[in-house]
Amino acid sequence: MSHEHHHHHHECCSGHDHAGACHCHEHHHEHGTKRQLALIIATGLLLIGAVLVEKYCQLPTWQLLLIYLVPYLLIGHDTLKEAAEGIMEGDPFNEHLLMSIATLGALGIGFLPGAETQFPEAVFVMLFFQVGELCEGYAEGKSRDSIAHLMDIRPDVAHVVRNGNEAIVSPEEVATGEIIVIRPGERIPLDGVVLEGTTSLNTMALTGESMPRDVAVGDEVISGCINQSGVIRVRTTRDFGESTVSKILDLVEHAGQHKSRSEAFITRFARVYTPIVVFAAIALAIIPPLFAPHFMDAFPTWLYRALMFLVVSCPCALVISVPLTFFGGIGGASRRGILVKGANYMDILAKVDTVVFDKTGTLTHGQFAVTAVHPDACDEHRLLHLAAHVEHYSTHPIGAALRNAFPDEATDGCQVTDVEEVAGQGIRARVGDDIVCVGNQRMMQAVGAQCRDCRQCHEGHAGTVIHVAINGDYAGHIVINDRIKDDAVQAIADLGKMGVRHTVMLTGDRNEVASDVANQLGITEYHASLLPADKVECVEQLMTDRRGALAFVGDGINDAPVLARADVGIAMGGLGSDAAIEAADVVIMDDQPGKIAAAIGIARRTLGIARQNVWLAIGIKVAVLLLAAFGLATMWMAVFADVGVTVLATLNAMRALRA
Repeated sequence: MSHEHHHHHHECCSGHDHAGACHCHEHHHEHGTKRQLALIIATGLLLIGAVLVEKYCQLPTWQLLLIYLVPYLLIGHDTLKEAAEGIMEGDPFNEHLLMSIATLGALGIGFLPGAETQFPEAVFVMLFFQVGELCEGYAEGKSRDSIAHLMDIRPDVAHVVRNGNEAIVSPEEVATGEIIVIRPGERIPLDGVVLEGTTSLNTMALTGESMPRDVAVGDEVISGCINQSGVIRVRTTRDFGESTVSKILDLVEHAGQHKSRSEAFITRFARVYTPIVVFAAIALAIIPPLFAPHFMDAFPTWLYRALMFLVVSCPCALVISVPLTFFGGIGGASRRGILVKGANYMDILAKVDTVVFDKTGTLTHGQFAVTAVHPDACDEHRLLHLAAHVEHYSTHPIGAALRNAFPDEATDGCQVTDVEEVAGQGIRARVGDDIVCVGNQRMMQAVGAQCRDCRQCHEGHAGTVIHVAINGDYAGHIVINDRIKDDAVQAIADLGKMGVRHTVMLTGDRNEVASDVANQLGITEYHASLLPADKVECVEQLMTDRRGALAFVGDGINDAPVLARADVGIAMGGLGSDAAIEAADVVIMDDQPGKIAAAIGIARRTLGIARQNVWLAIGIKVAVLLLAAFGLATMWMAVFADVGVTVLATLNAMRALRA
């Protein structure tokens, strides 16, 4: 079953004409399947007619041949053409040649003295060959559709505001910095920032996540999401070629080009194997009859065996099912919001036994939140209330965390005046009649507030401690920490269950914070206070002393060099950083660390299915070949050993789709 002609239509579709590429493909695929089905039915009917003619009319052999040639050419003309093209191009050894020799030989064998005619068998071999191709086309279409649901993210038009008027243009024509309007139900055509309006976005096509994402003025929006509720105006920050959508489309279109080790091996194997089979068949037809008393009496029997040998040895099942399995695996993963950039990374993912995580943004949210409040000389409410007021204008993430912890500060009517930031210490301000200082221990010493030794009181709360003093008296402190992602603990546990024996966390944070996160997550090893360059060194060190493959998981901005260095780089929340999408081999489209175990699971399952297919194909073929050599097999068994196995292997390969 030709992988040759599949390559032809892969190439027509992976050009840069993104808009047309996919539609042409689906159309082509639909059309091809229907045409093949019609051909198979027509040939079947003609065959039945031919068999009836042979049974009830005593016709000379050559007239019977003419009757059978009609269905034979109807179903086999493509295969004969491909075989002829192969010979003309000087690359004759492919499965089309094997099938052509076997069927033409079967048509001709009846003209030898004392031989029986094999016309129906010849046509049936060709017919079943086409049935196998049909199954393969269907399976490939299915995988393609699964990857194409990611392709649904391609936006068709952009409504751009020019000179006060709205114009409808294709997304490629919008420049960076132009303003576009997106109404409910429309797909966001380009990446940008919301200028006015609020809405919620459906990111399902990109992340596989059903929870809508809310955006308001000043938030970034990502192309490919669907606008659900409100009208928004967006200033574009990138042109179409640089937008998230077109990057992802590019990745998917080219995922098929990186072959896995097993695919590459099978392509080479077929190139060596087919010529050997052809010459072995010729030898099988000619050598044994030479030792028989009468060459011409024995020749038809051995010729028939040689033809069967050719049919059985056709490597279709291998050549098709293995690449198809990987293709299906990539499709199945994409359904879960996991983009694998090529089949070769499936190979590596399946062998991962060390996973290295970057902490911030991968295992934690990268957003600070108040985790503990320890009032000393006032109540908890007042402590938070004063701190939030003082930090009202602060741009620091810690300020944001304090404001979020006390959201109704804006409505309680307190006057905040004389706000001054003391570098390296904190912020001092007057709230109502009190002078409030919010900062670190150095600030407390500066204002003479006696802060208690707070080691014993924030046991179990590693994080940044913010002290508060009111009019020079110590009032208490607040512990602020980066939140661990909800499914991070489960993700590490799942990896452990899968036999990933080594999980490592790298972070630029202080040692206490790192050890706290590592303990909460159950991570075996961690390295703290690292600069990006140190991370690369750490990963290289880990790569020298391990058995399997090493995966690095990062959220991208500063992790690109490490993602590129690891055996397999996994980018988290690939919706965020371009650098990560470029450098990583696997992109997890939402921010869930739990998907890492899922990706490894999918890869292992895909590899397992590919192995089953190899053994199934080789096992059945060898069995039938042995029978054929001893004259115990029939042409029907040969057809099963070729087409039946191909169909079984193809159906098995389709299991890879169900992630």
